[in-house]
Amino acid sequence: MLQITDLTHRIAGRKLFDQATVAVPAGHRVGLVGRNGSGKTTLLRMITGELHPDEGQIAMPLRWRVGTVAQEAPSGATSLLDTVLAADTERAALLDEAETVTDPHRIAEVHTRLAEIAAHAAPARAASILAGLGFDDAVQAGPCSALSGGMRMRVALAQVLFRQPDLLLLDEPTNHLDLEATLWLEGYLQRYPHTILLVSHDRDLLNRAVGSIVHLNAGKLEMYAGGYDRFETTRRLKLEHQAALQARQEAQRRHMQAFVDRFRYKASKARQAQSRLKALERMEPIAAVAEEPTIAFAFPEPEALAPPILTLERAAAGYDGRTVLRNLSLRIDMDDRLALLGANGNGKSTLVKLLGGRLDAMDGEVQRAPKLRIGYFAQHQADELDLGATALRQAMDVMPKATEEKVRSHLGRFGFPQARAETRIGDMSGGEKARLLLALMARDAPHLLLLDEPTNHLDVDSRQALIQAINDYPGAVILISHDPHLIELTADRLLLVADGTCRPYDGDLADYRKWLLSRGGNQDGRADGARTQGSIRKQERRTAAEARAALAPLRRQATDAEKRIAALEREKAELERQLADPALYGGASERVTDLQKRLHAVGRGIEEAETAWLEAQAALEDASASGTSG
Repeated sequence: MLQITDLTHRIAGRKLFDQATVAVPAGHRVGLVGRNGSGKTTLLRMITGELHPDEGQIAMPLRWRVGTVAQEAPSGATSLLDTVLAADTERAALLDEAETVTDPHRIAEVHTRLAEIAAHAAPARAASILAGLGFDDAVQAGPCSALSGGMRMRVALAQVLFRQPDLLLLDEPTNHLDLEATLWLEGYLQRYPHTILLVSHDRDLLNRAVGSIVHLNAGKLEMYAGGYDRFETTRRLKLEHQAALQARQEAQRRHMQAFVDRFRYKASKARQAQSRLKALERMEPIAAVAEEPTIAFAFPEPEALAPPILTLERAAAGYDGRTVLRNLSLRIDMDDRLALLGANGNGKSTLVKLLGGRLDAMDGEVQRAPKLRIGYFAQHQADELDLGATALRQAMDVMPKATEEKVRSHLGRFGFPQARAETRIGDMSGGEKARLLLALMARDAPHLLLLDEPTNHLDVDSRQALIQAINDYPGAVILISHDPHLIELTADRLLLVADGTCRPYDGDLADYRKWLLSRGGNQDGRADGARTQGSIRKQERRTAAEARAALAPLRRQATDAEKRIAALEREKAELERQLADPALYGGASERVTDLQKRLHAVGRGIEEAETAWLEAQAALEDASASGTSG
């Protein structure tokens, strides 16, 4: 059992843990959740002994081997397979000893132990793990130095999985994985034979791979049974119950205090008043519910463009004369929501770069609408941020023609109010940096968003805010993500990037998951039986897209009315300022009359615009409600 008792720890004067206590039984798979910056990674570092708590203790069986992904990715000329095999230091040492030992008794002990740890099966097990994480036989035989940094981090993950420690600590393991590897990891963790403590913001992974959730909030650790969805429901009910108890107690306090205030000096009621006063003093207050602030952000609305906004006709793309994708034919309209499926290395990012104009077509045609603006998001862009600048300074640098007020308003859309906009980027969490990148990407109100793994480092609440922002956004979205929850709730069409091209995928993610896990489906990417069900879901996605398109004019009406109200309010304020100037009344009376008439007309205009806004909002609500009930 992993036992954490009265843990207290401070960083830079801020108390991350305040007498936190929790117990993780041996063999349990537990997800650790909490807002960005709440201390999840710090807790893992204390469990490994890298950090020491200020107070309290962390205890576990002495024989337990603790495993975590190495912070530095493996490199060098050693092959991937040998690198993973070397992670089991006991096996490596026994094999070396077996080559040189001469004592008969020790030879027997060495070979007995090798049999106990199934040393002969280790290469096959290591190869299976590497394959699950996306490395084919040829790559496994090659050197680690030939891989990118993200792929080498996968090798580091393979090392700790191969070791099978008694306590497996994983901190956002899917950040360097594609959807295919994420689904494989989910199944692997479900079968893991020892204890797991998993830090993740991936809802699907937390729903399927763990049996309990530990919530880190306000310095405390609290365990909930079940996956993430059950945790969320249980916690909401708990908070509602606590709020009801607190309200009931406050009402009881007011009633008792009113009796005391009324009768404490009346002889016939004095004893009862004193009794109630003592009861008030003994009453343990129920803490008011202190909910964490809600995260929300929104993409600015672009002006409409006539369809299509972008088309590919038998296009090809690649690098340095080498073709990666060919025969690409695709049409994109303003209301499209597309998600790209396919393993890393198949060309998803290449396709996105081609669409975004960051890569020229090697063949075929790419046609973009003349006024098309494209927003491109990729995680590597975090390296381009100026860590010494504030969010406001960085945004003003890329928005040189905008006023500071407009820049602050734009940052506010992405969860950076007045104080946070002044925060130094180097002091931000990974989630805040991701939201800043989204804000910078959307600065020109693009018509098309290209999102390449936008959820890395975002906590669960921020991911929900991103889902809402995408669904409210009237432009087109093309998405690459390892987060199935994000894809399922935002994408209307799925495209499979495989075999050097891109084609529509008629199934849904459940079908794709079945095919990946079984590899027994048709090689065109459809699992057996997916066609009929996939056609139904395709129609559902088409219906959702049509409903969103139908709502677009109403949203524009509401937005236009809001803009008109704001403009008229500014004009009204200016007219009132002029009419309040005493010097005005020393001149011609016609000027006063004209200003008063204009003020009256502006007042009527505001009323009309407000009526138009209310009608558009009511129509939107009615349309949304009928769409939901349908």
